[in-house]
Amino acid sequence: MKLKPVYIFVMDQVATLTAGTTIIPVGGSVTLTCSVQSSDGWKYEWFRRTQTTSDGQIRDQQNRDIRVSQGGIYSCRGTRGNPVYYTDIISNKVVVKQQPNWPQIFRGETITLTCEVQEGGETTEWEYEWRGPSTPTQWTHNNDVTFRVSESSSGDYMCKSRRRDDSYSSTEWSEAFTLSGSNKPKAKLRADNTAVPVGGSVTLTCSVNPLSSSGWKYYWYRDEKSSEALTTQDAVFHSNGQISVSQEGLYRCRGGRGNPVYYTEDSHFYWYKAVPDLSEKSSSYELLPDGSGTAQDSYIIHGQTHTAGYVCRAGRGDPEYHTDHSQPEFVWSAGQFDSL
Repeated sequence: MKLKPVYIFVMDQVATLTAGTTIIPVGGSVTLTCSVQSSDGWKYEWFRRTQTTSDGQIRDQQNRDIRVSQGGIYSCRGTRGNPVYYTDIISNKVVVKQQPNWPQIFRGETITLTCEVQEGGETTEWEYEWRGPSTPTQWTHNNDVTFRVSESSSGDYMCKSRRRDDSYSSTEWSEAFTLSGSNKPKAKLRADNTAVPVGGSVTLTCSVNPLSSSGWKYYWYRDEKSSEALTTQDAVFHSNGQISVSQEGLYRCRGGRGNPVYYTEDSHFYWYKAVPDLSEKSSSYELLPDGSGTAQDSYIIHGQTHTAGYVCRAGRGDPEYHTDHSQPEFVWSAGQFDSL
C-alpha cells in the first residue's frame, strides 16, 4: 500500500504590538499589548530603544500586557515568534499658555508665553524648544519666553518638550497659539452732568473697550498739562473707573494694566463747570460800575479775573418800571470756554 505524503507547513507567527495611547501623561503610564495570532502558550520578550541607545531587553517583563512610563521605541516578540512590528511611544503632551491671560492683547504690552506639560509635572526635569516669528529654535531649560508685543511678533507660536536625560523622549509640537497684537486703545470718559451748582459735584466714568476690559485700573488727571494723577484729596473715588469731583476744571483719564504698566491713550478735554446759583433773590445781584442806568444795550467787561454770571433788565418811566431779569450768562475767567 502506497502511503500518501503529509506536508507540514511551518508559518512564522507575527507578533503585533498595540498601545492604548501614544501619549504618556506626566507621572502616569501607558499599557502596551503584544499579541500573536495563536496566543496559547506564548511568552513575551520586551525591548526598548532611544535615539542614543540600541534595543535593550526590559527585564522581568514576560507578560502579554505591560505598563511603561518612559518615552522611546518599544518592540516585542513571542518566544516562538519574530519581532516584526514597532511603534513609537511619544511621552507627554504640551500646550502654549499666555500670561497675563487678557482676552485681547495690544501692541506695546509685555506678555509671557509658557510651554506647559499637561497634567503638571516637575518642570526641572524637562527642556523646551520654541517655534515662532521671533523666538529661538534651540533647546533651552526655560519653559517660557517674555517679550513686548509688536507687529513683528504677531503670528503662531508652538513648543515641544523632552526629558533632559532622554533626548529621544521629545513630544510632538504643541497646537499653534496665535498671537495678534491690536493697536493701542483709547479710554472713554463720560459725565452725568457738566454744570452743577457750586457746592455740588459731578460723577465721571472712565472705561476701556469692553472686549478688553480685564485688568484695567484707571488714572485721573485735571488740567491739560498736569501729569500728576488725582488723589482722594481731589475727588471721591466710588469704584474702579468712577469718581465724583466738585472743583471745576478740564478732566481726563486713562487705563493701565500689567507689570510694567501699559497705558491706554488719554480720553478727550471734559470740562466741568461750577455754576453759581443766581436765580433766587434780586438782592444777590450787584450793579456793575456805571450800571445804575444807561441808554446802551451793551456792556464791555474789562479785566475779568474770575468766573461770573451776568444778567440784565430794562426799565422806563418815572417812577421807573422794570422788566424781570434775564437768564444769567456766564463768562469764564480762562476766556476760552463757551458760556451756558
